[in-house]
Order: sequence, then structure tokens, then C-alpha cells
Amino acid sequence: MYLSRHLRLLPKANIARSLNGGGVHYTTASSAAPAEDSPIQIPNRIQRSPTDLLQALAGTVGRDSTAPHYKYHDDPFLIPMSNAAKRTYAMSKESGRKAAQWIKEEHRDLFLHQEAEPSIEKFAPSMVYTEDSQVDESSLSQLISQGELKDAVLVYNLLEKKGVEISSELKQSLLELVCFYNNDEPLPEEWIEERWFLQNNRRRERGGKTWKDGDLAEKLYAEIEPKTPQSYAALIRGMAKYLQCERAFALLQEAGEKRIQLDTNTYNSINQIVSLLKDNAEQRWQLCTDLLQEMSQQKLLPNIGTLNAVLECISTFGNFKLARTSALKVLPEFKKLGVSPSLGTYYYLLIIFCRERGPVSHIIVDILNDIGGKELKIVHPKDTYFFATAMDVCRNHLHDKSLAKKVDALLHTGKNYDLIGDSFKESIYYRNYLALLCQTETIEDFMLTYDQLVPNIYIPEPGIMEEILRAVEINGAVEHVPRIWSDMVVFDHTHRESLLLYVLRIMVNNKPSTDSGAHQQLPEQCAKVALDMYEKVEEAVKRLRKVSFTGQMLGDILTLLVRGDNFEKATEVFAHIDKNQHRIPGTPSETALQEFVEASIQNKSPSQALTALQYAVDNNMESSTLARRIHNGFTLNETHLAKLKSLVGESFLEK
Repeated sequence: MYLSRHLRLLPKANIARSLNGGGVHYTTASSAAPAEDSPIQIPNRIQRSPTDLLQALAGTVGRDSTAPHYKYHDDPFLIPMSNAAKRTYAMSKESGRKAAQWIKEEHRDLFLHQEAEPSIEKFAPSMVYTEDSQVDESSLSQLISQGELKDAVLVYNLLEKKGVEISSELKQSLLELVCFYNNDEPLPEEWIEERWFLQNNRRRERGGKTWKDGDLAEKLYAEIEPKTPQSYAALIRGMAKYLQCERAFALLQEAGEKRIQLDTNTYNSINQIVSLLKDNAEQRWQLCTDLLQEMSQQKLLPNIGTLNAVLECISTFGNFKLARTSALKVLPEFKKLGVSPSLGTYYYLLIIFCRERGPVSHIIVDILNDIGGKELKIVHPKDTYFFATAMDVCRNHLHDKSLAKKVDALLHTGKNYDLIGDSFKESIYYRNYLALLCQTETIEDFMLTYDQLVPNIYIPEPGIMEEILRAVEINGAVEHVPRIWSDMVVFDHTHRESLLLYVLRIMVNNKPSTDSGAHQQLPEQCAKVALDMYEKVEEAVKRLRKVSFTGQMLGDILTLLVRGDNFEKATEVFAHIDKNQHRIPGTPSETALQEFVEASIQNKSPSQALTALQYAVDNNMESSTLARRIHNGFTLNETHLAKLKSLVGESFLEK
């Protein structure tokens, strides 16, 4: 466009530019079309969101697996290394923003300047309403349109006190706002982390009704006369959302008796709570079909919300056979009506068909064949549940690595990663993905995936770390233990006694060959891991944490230090064993004592060998082999020889 604009400013007798091959060739303008015959075509304006430019720039680069999420500071000391720290750091950053906003609101007189052109309404100080504020219907209407529930209720009460007549349309708008939030001030949209955290808490604490009976919503509904379909719909949806199920259903029946036609979404809200209205599967299915028939009689077209509400009801059936046949009936019916399934639909199908105690179902294969390779969009709130559930099915229901990789490929197609949901669902997704891969892939291939995901995308929980260690043990891949141990230290898994014993067992039972050049450094590395573990547990014991030393643990640490030629630290560990033998549960293995004695012989330390023999005798362990090896391995002086005889007897040495 820039070039065309400047060419049109040239005189007609001037030259016109044309490109031939790689060079530039100039001809007279008489051979070109007149400028008047090709006017400038200004394209229609495309509506852009505030972040379109940033998204375009971000689309030019992929996600860097070596960098933390952008919401964390890219600083080694401020990068979270556990799931709890991720949540804490994200919430802390959001808390700082909330504190800044509080200061802005409390000292609004200091922030009255508006430098942006055009002005940005979000940056302007919000209006403060008090009992003395001068308000009218327009003030209430503006607050409702902005979603300011608290101020809208205050202004409504002020208008009521002043006797100002409020139109039914405005009352209806306020009723819808109050019903949607149950007259509780909602969290602003920008507090993403806090909203996710609250949602997870509500999911765990989900109980009964939270609808506020006799509150403002019901007062507004009573004031609206005559009753309209919109007023019925607002109250029914609000009651259904906050689980006042019986009254919501009674209002639906009342509207039917008065021949007031409700909309599709109102019926959807009742379909979602059918499982709370009826006790068994047959009754639920009967009520569900009755509601669909009512919609048909009122010529109401179903939508994706209707389909997913029906499947949600079916997913609660304890009778697997009825649930499966009902779902298979519903899908073709909705397809005839032009309702295409969303990811939420497939989520419910997975719940219905892939039950823990039900027969094995491969419905996920058909689902992936249908949506594989497509870029998907969110059309229903339950769409964000699909990927975590699909990966759970691949791991626990089918144990199929190839299907899991297809699900992962779909997740990373286009912008489908936006549908992973919140950080909680993302963690569940990768938990199942890594657990499945470590059970089905070679350890080398698995570690490639592990390096891509850990720690910036996913941090393994202790249960998954145990699965990874099991895979390392099965494959005898002791060379990966130092890397895994360093991750365990960073992820604060060092107070898990079962994991510590597992790491030690792998290193002790997979003794690397000294002839192998590739593994020459392994004994030394394993000794460093063992020493680090010893120091970590010792520190934890001082802090009265749950983990504590056991005889087996100290014996394995002793063995690894001996194999790593760190005899000085090995003697320190054995001194701890000997000194605290009455407080430490269990004893080191006989093999650990034998290797310590061999190291004592190599380091010409008979006193350490005799101390080990003394420990074996005191704890009723096999001592004859140790005594014979000490007698044959050292040239003992009279003092040492006398002690040896006192431990095993003179007659034994004469054999």
C-alpha cells in the first residue's frame, strides 16, 4: 500500500516500476494503466481485541519448556518448585495487585489525573455511593450494565427509600444480576488465580443448597407484576444454580400451569439438577424425557447446553446398562436436530462409558477419530474437563500409550491448550500422562519427555515420583538416579521415607560395573547422593519432621559411601549407627557390614573393623564370617587380637 500510494503521486510522464526476475527494470509510464483507473481500496475495519497483537507475537514462538510460566518472575529464587509453591507464588503476586488497587480506591483523590487518550474507564476511580448519594434510575441502570452488584443493590435500596418508581424492566435486569450471583459480590475477572483457587475449594466442599431463601431476589420477583417469562426464567435459573432444587422445579411446573413459555436455557438448568430431584436412575431418566417432551411441545429448539445437561443426568445413573443405552439414544436425536457435540459432550461420554468397575470401553478411539487434528473452541463450561478426563481414561481404563499420545497431540494443536482448564486440571493431566509413559516407554524415551515437562510445566507429586523410581529400578537405569534425586531435593520430597528407601535400594541393588567406562563416575555420584540424603535426614530429625533414620536406610548409605571410596564419611555414618543403635529401629544388612569391613581392611583400620564386629555381636547378627575376614585381612597386634578373641572366642579362631 505504501508503494502504491507513492507511485500514484508520480507524474504521468514519469517512470513506472516493474520487477523482472531478481533485478529492477524501468519502463515509461505510458505502457502502464492510468492511475485514475485503479483507485485505492480501503479494506473494512476488523474488530481487534486489546491482546490480539500480543497473541500474534506469541504465535511466532513456541512455549519454552526451560522457562517458567509467564506469571512467575524469571528468577531462580522466585521460580516455584512445588505445586503448593506455584499456587502460593501466583496468589502472592495477585495479592500485591489487589493491594495496589485497594490503595488506589482508598486514596482516590491522588489518582484523579487521566493521561490516556481516549480515557480508559477501568483506570478511572470508581464512583462511591453512600446513603446520601443523589441517584436515579439511570444510575441503577448503569451499575447493572457494569455488573456492579453491591452498588446496584445499594442504589436500589436508596431509590426504594425515596419512593422513586422503578420500572419493571429495570427490576427485571436487577433480578437477573442478583440471581446470577446469589446476591454475593463476585470476584472481579482479573483475579484469575483466586477464582481458580476458590473453585477448587468449592469442588472439594460441594454440599447442599447455597441459595439465599427470602433474600432480595425473591423480593424483586414478588414485585414484578404481571409475571413474565423472563422473571420466571431468572428465578428458576438462580435457584437451580445454587441448588434450591425443589422450589426451582415447582416454579417450572407453575409456569407450565399458567401457560407461560420459558426458554431453552431455563429447561437446561432444571435438567442439570434432575439427579438431585429423583433418587434412582429410572426416575431420573423419566423426568429427563418428560422435560424434553415439554420443550418439544413448546417448539423450543435444544442447544449444546441441553445435550450436555441430559448427558450429565445420565452420567449419574448407577445402572451402567441403562446409562449406556440412554446415551446412545440421545446422541443421534440431537444430531438430527443439528446440535453438534462439544468437548463437554465427549467428557460426559467418557464418564458414562469408561467407569472404574464397568466393562472396558474404547469410545475414546471414536472420539479422537472425530476431533483429531482439529482446532477446537470452547462452547460449554464443561469443555475444559475433557483433556484431564481423557488422559485419565488412557492411563487407568485402557492403559494405552498410543491413545495418550494422540490426546496430547490434540491438546497441542492450534490453540487447543487454552482448553486444558485451570492449573489444577493441568496438573491432573500431566500426572496421568507421565505415570502412563513411565510404565510403557523405555527409560531413555521417558526421560526425554520428563526433561521437557519437569519442572516448569509439571512438578511430579510423591506418588508419581515413586512410579518413576519404579521404572528406573525395573530398567536398572541407576545412571538417572542422581538427576532424579536432585529434583526430589528441589521439590521438597526428602521427608518422604518411602521415596528415600526406594532411591537407596535402586543404587545398592544396581552396582555399576567398574569395567564400564561410561559408568566409572557412578559409584562416586551415588556416594554423593547417599551423603546428601544422610545430611538432609539428619537436619530433618533436628527439626522434628516426620522422617527419621532406620537401620536399613543407614546401612544402604554406609554401603554407597564405601563403594564411592569415601571411607571417612562411612566411618562417621557407622559411628552414628553404633552410638544410636538402641534408638534406631532395625539394623543394617549383613552385606553392608561386610562391605564396611572390607573397606576397613583396604584402609588399614582394624579398630573400625572390630567396632563393626562388636555391633554385629551385640545385635545377634552373623559374626563368624566377619571375624574370620578380620583375622585373615589384618596383622593384628595383641590388643586387637585380644578384643577379637573376646568377641568370638579363642576356640573359633583356632579352627
